[in-house]
Amino acid sequence: MRLRPLASFSLLATLLAGCVAGPHQLRRSVDDWDHAMYVNSPRWNGVLWIVPVIPVATIGALALDTLITDPWAFWFGDAWDNAGTGFEHLPVEWPDGRMESLWLERSGWTRHNR
Repeated sequence: MRLRPLASFSLLATLLAGCVAGPHQLRRSVDDWDHAMYVNSPRWNGVLWIVPVIPVATIGALALDTLITDPWAFWFGDAWDNAGTGFEHLPVEWPDGRMESLWLERSGWTRHNR
C-alpha cells in the first residue's frame, strides 16, 4: 500500500523534471530583448522594468516554457541522448563596454571592459 504513493510521487517528479529543465527558449529570448534594449537605451529599459513590461513578459515566457517548449525539448530529444539543447544568444554591439559572465575565469563583479 505504501508503494503506490511513492510510485505516484516518483512518476510526477519525473514528468515535472521535463517541465523545469530545458533550453528555456522563450525566457532567454525575453532576456536577450531586455539586454539589447539596455545596451541601446538604459533609461527606456529602466522604464519598462518599472512599468512592468519586462517582468510580465518574463513571467509569461517562463510559464509557456514550463508548459510547452521545455517539456518538448526535454522529452522529445534531450532525455534520450543525454545531450542538452543549447541556446544561441542574440549578438549585441556594446557601444560603452561590456561585462563578462561571472562563470568566466578572471571576471569580476563590476569589471567593465571597454
